Amino acid sequence: MFEILSYTFMQRALLAVICISIFAPILGIFLILRRQSLMSDTLSHVSLAGVAFGLLLGISTTWSTIIVVVIAAVLLEYLRTVYKHYMEIATAIIMSFGLAISLIVMSKAKAGSMSLEQYLFGSIITISSSQVIFLAIIAAIVLLLTLLFIRPMYVLTFDEDTAFVDGLPVRTMSILFNIVTGVAIALTIPAAGALLVSTIMVLPASIAMRLGRNFKSVVWLGMLIGFIGMVSGIFLSYYWETPASATITIIFIGIFILVSILGAVRKSS
Repeated sequence: MFEILSYTFMQRALLAVICISIFAPILGIFLILRRQSLMSDTLSHVSLAGVAFGLLLGISTTWSTIIVVVIAAVLLEYLRTVYKHYMEIATAIIMSFGLAISLIVMSKAKAGSMSLEQYLFGSIITISSSQVIFLAIIAAIVLLLTLLFIRPMYVLTFDEDTAFVDGLPVRTMSILFNIVTGVAIALTIPAAGALLVSTIMVLPASIAMRLGRNFKSVVWLGMLIGFIGMVSGIFLSYYWETPASATITIIFIGIFILVSILGAVRKSS
């Protein structure tokens, strides 16, 4: 069963999903609680513009994607203040603009459609050693920031007015959170794909929120569920010969359905 670990590309894939399972659920929990779960989907679509610019200019698509997504993350925070009670307007504007730019730039790029398709669906088994290192770095940063600033982020997430009264730099914290989320999404795109990265971030968090009894337990449960779903998805995709990101998504959806059914049965009994 474990002969797949003898392959270097599978070793990199496992290290990659372990890193993703650390930071994706944490960010997903804050996104859900801040009612910004669509932000991950928006930034993942905007990332295609970064990929397109990278292919057009012949530079690293990782860095071009990070730059574009960070700019989009800052713009999202600005639009969130403009449309405070209508966040979906901001996400719709940025998502539409990002997709339009990506299509226009890609039409001018010399690269074929396969280059863009690779980023649409991702390929965990083709991830490079440098990408694994980047994922490990962002995982360490997110985990460290969570341990150090979990209480301020908790206050900010649930009540920005209280956070402001407490003297917290609300706007700066929100912008930095968006930037960290944007960078994390940009680094996850090559592995998970732009179309599925938001699912991988939101689903483990959603499941953990149904099981956890307090905020900290939800965070740790999200990481555990993310680890189980992603690692099992890698193994199953290898033996079933299916796309890894899609297999991982199906596993998370299966866990979510199972937890929902058990919760409904428990309430009725």
